[in-house]
Amino acid sequence: MLFLESHFCVQSSESNSPVGNNMATNGLSFPWSKMRLPNYIVPVHYHLLIHPNLTTLRFNGSVKIEIDVKNNTNWVVLHSKNLKIFTATVLDEHEAHLSDKVLSVLEYPPHEQIAIFSPKILTSGEKYFLYLEFGAPLSDGFYGFYKSTYRTKAGETRVLASTHFEPTSARMALPCFDEPTFKANYTVRIRRDPSHIALSNMPLEQTVEIDNGLFEDQFEVSVKMSSYLLAFIVCDFKSVSGITATGINISIYAVPEKWHQTHYALEAALRLLEFYEQYFNILYPLPKLDLIAIPDFQSGAMENWGLTTYRETSLLYDPDISSASNKLWVTTVIGHEIAHQWFGNLVTMEWWNDIWLNEGFARYMEFVSVGAVYPELKIEDHFLDTCFGAIGRDSLNSSRPISSLAENPTQIKEMFDTVSYDKGACILHMLRHFLTDEGFQSGIIRYLRRFRYSNARNEDLWDSLIKTCSEEEFTAGEHCYSSTQATKNAYRFAGEHVDLKKMMYTWTLQKGIPLVTVKRQKRKLYIGQERFLKIVLPDDPSWHSLQDGYLWHIPLTYKTSHSDHEIKHILHTKSDVLTLDEDVDWVKLNTDMNGYYMVHYDEEGWNALTELLRVNHTALSFKDRASLIHNAFQLVTAGRLSLDRALDLISYLKSEAHNVPLLQGLGYLQSFYKLIEKRNIADVTHNLKTYILQYFRDVIDKQSWSDDGTVSDRRLREEVLSLACDFGYPPCLEKAKQLYDIWVESNGTISLPTDVSETVYMIGAQDDSGWAYLLEKYGVSMCETEKSKFLSALASSKDSEKLLRLLQLGMDGTVIKTQNLPSLIYMVARNPMGHFLAWDFVKKHWNELVEKFPLGSFGIRSIIVGTVTQFSSTEELREVETFFKSITEQVSQLRVTQVATENVEKNIVWLRRNLETMRTWLQQRLN
Repeated sequence: MLFLESHFCVQSSESNSPVGNNMATNGLSFPWSKMRLPNYIVPVHYHLLIHPNLTTLRFNGSVKIEIDVKNNTNWVVLHSKNLKIFTATVLDEHEAHLSDKVLSVLEYPPHEQIAIFSPKILTSGEKYFLYLEFGAPLSDGFYGFYKSTYRTKAGETRVLASTHFEPTSARMALPCFDEPTFKANYTVRIRRDPSHIALSNMPLEQTVEIDNGLFEDQFEVSVKMSSYLLAFIVCDFKSVSGITATGINISIYAVPEKWHQTHYALEAALRLLEFYEQYFNILYPLPKLDLIAIPDFQSGAMENWGLTTYRETSLLYDPDISSASNKLWVTTVIGHEIAHQWFGNLVTMEWWNDIWLNEGFARYMEFVSVGAVYPELKIEDHFLDTCFGAIGRDSLNSSRPISSLAENPTQIKEMFDTVSYDKGACILHMLRHFLTDEGFQSGIIRYLRRFRYSNARNEDLWDSLIKTCSEEEFTAGEHCYSSTQATKNAYRFAGEHVDLKKMMYTWTLQKGIPLVTVKRQKRKLYIGQERFLKIVLPDDPSWHSLQDGYLWHIPLTYKTSHSDHEIKHILHTKSDVLTLDEDVDWVKLNTDMNGYYMVHYDEEGWNALTELLRVNHTALSFKDRASLIHNAFQLVTAGRLSLDRALDLISYLKSEAHNVPLLQGLGYLQSFYKLIEKRNIADVTHNLKTYILQYFRDVIDKQSWSDDGTVSDRRLREEVLSLACDFGYPPCLEKAKQLYDIWVESNGTISLPTDVSETVYMIGAQDDSGWAYLLEKYGVSMCETEKSKFLSALASSKDSEKLLRLLQLGMDGTVIKTQNLPSLIYMVARNPMGHFLAWDFVKKHWNELVEKFPLGSFGIRSIIVGTVTQFSSTEELREVETFFKSITEQVSQLRVTQVATENVEKNIVWLRRNLETMRTWLQQRLN
């Protein structure tokens, strides 16, 4: 950073609002009725001059766009939003005016379009220039050309101007053809005063002094790129620089007083860029790459070509304050944005329906790149969580296909979600495992080479992934398509011929995740597939209609008690029978969870795997153990497995040494606790807390309050001590309070162990003086990572007045920046004392929130999901539905409201199905 019921979607460039008389703002008929621009005028080169005034907080500019006319026309239609157009002219190829008259500009705000009428016909095949002068206030939000501020240590507020254009906001900074297929070159000039610097996508070519003591920075011509990748910034930042082995200049920019936090990012960016150049076998095409930390930034980062922008927490790293997980986050985000320089920038999706080609690839390449360059960070420990997150969304009926219809800006913004990023990454991982590492790598190199400086669609990727080969090579088992017609599109997998494109369409053009069912009778495995749904049971009347038409081509893998290697098979029918070579004690499907599917065994199968974990859990890999735990509890939620069976499965965790399965099991128990606690079910809440603290006591007690150990050790420490203190475990509370008091006595000058500092602050925040001290420290801290820990602690208070004060400070945007409001609302909502408070706050301030965070944006989605999904009763569900009904006009086109309400339904159903079982199971264990 969620509405289409049809299983397969085809994107059409003609899908739009119906043709009709759209009226321009001046009452005249607007000449174009469609949401998408006409394709008969194509931009070739933009010559942009921009001058932001950081005192008046306005900007003025001019743009001369070289255009290529494909059909004779009098009209030029392009995008513009909230800009005042002062003059518009059309010039011929010699830059002479085509008309003596001032050209009229029609505006049609519903489509964010303007139209310029040329009295003289623009002739097909001729070259013309469109010249426009314009101005506007710097935007107040996080899109377009917007103002950002920061405070110095001395308390002075300073202003900068920065851009964020993806997906549809370049039109807020200049009139342009703001769609991804309109790739063009850009020549940028920026005017500024001498106390600032200007940055853009390309290196500075020259600076000239002009009137009024101003300077004009002129930048080199850009490569051909989409409008959403254009960027320019005027600020007073400082930088640190280095050069890669291939001569690319990399610089990290930040607020001057945070310069010392930029050094790790420089090291990571240098190493990751060099990795990608080798992996893709395509050199980074620009002379430089800047990474800049913007003080006000809504998402995590943005991949503007040559000038990537970041939230401060995603780029800056202070070894005295940042934890192991903070370091991994910074490394991962840098890996994501640099991957985009190829996936997204060099090759861009043709339209936003295929944004997963950008985001799914960048998310997956985070794991590939960081795993190769920083193996000690153990990023592979986190990949399963990415897929588990995708499954959480994809197992609800409100999910969507990876490739989905998106026409207007709100729908397009909402495409930047779990499905595009996380499911996209998981199906690419499955594909890589299917094709082999070498086959996958050579296929994506072919894809990048074939479509560089151009645009691609979903099917272009599948066509590029397999090379064509001779019948002899194919027969010999080469990873390729046969060039003969008989076996065209056939790829060999486990001795079978597979049509790769047909297979992958089942993963990208229909929503949902398959559940593979397994029943073993002697040497026979009876395999079936169905759509996995979390709320609807097979005996529900709607079950069959929700299953109709769903079929996946699943690359199955499995291991048995008698096989050292995985066995492969393609399941492309509703059911199949596999024959094993010998009798076995157990079978585990989806080896290492390399496939994006769930598995449900018969009773005998679950018994065998539960017993295996109890007597010899290391017979399965840590990924297999974690995925078994995940699958079991997801099946409990879906009503397909009893809760006591899943709880028995994780009873082996006492002897689990790997943090991934351990945290998976512990995470489910903690989530059940939070759900039951919010319903005020005192006996089960008390017993579950007692059970968790007793059962995991050894793990808790052996944690040190330090930053020692591997990254995996440190992650476990951070999670386990946080849980122990949250549950009121006395030794944890005592140690945290002791460290907090020492920290306060030093006036915050000593460094706490970074992995436990947030837990220490959380305990300190529980009394009045501790809370007030942390809020004061929040106001003066010069490290955003530290501030996020303070904020999390402040939001854990059990005092509702303090929680409300925090929310008001977030709304005000001075002490707590507006960018942090969505995460603050979520922090308050997950606090048992705050979940009604946060929901009431959102309802009361809805219109103001939508002004700050546009509909469809990540901010507004996280506010909705963060508050609503805390609920678990039918009364609360009715209240949520009533509120959504009252704002229907705004949210009717949002998928996120469906996602949120379906999560509440899931919570209600979980409690109905499992509360009594949990009560009985705990009583038996504790007695």
